[in-house]
Amino acid sequence: MATLHTVNKSPFATQTLLSCLGHAQDGDAILMIEDGVYGGLAGTSLSEAVAARAGAVRIHVLAEDLAARGLNAGRLIEGVAPVGYDGFVDLVAETDRTQSWL
Repeated sequence: MATLHTVNKSPFATQTLLSCLGHAQDGDAILMIEDGVYGGLAGTSLSEAVAARAGAVRIHVLAEDLAARGLNAGRLIEGVAPVGYDGFVDLVAETDRTQSWL
């Protein structure tokens, strides 16, 4: 039973992303939305922790939220993929449940 985890808070303001990474099981998916997209950026204090889970856990950022913050996909950690709203819907449909990390 795969779970889609959504993280909407900046990883530099809360520990939500780290908690999510620690609880996500292999085969799950993580989607960073709103200020959570900062967690997908390379070259930060969290990059190594995110990269370590990429692959076993599918990790995505919402492309529209990335663009809304003036960021582009070229700054993402290898293994972190941008998805649009259609990809968000696909992730919901592909997984058995959704866990929102607040």
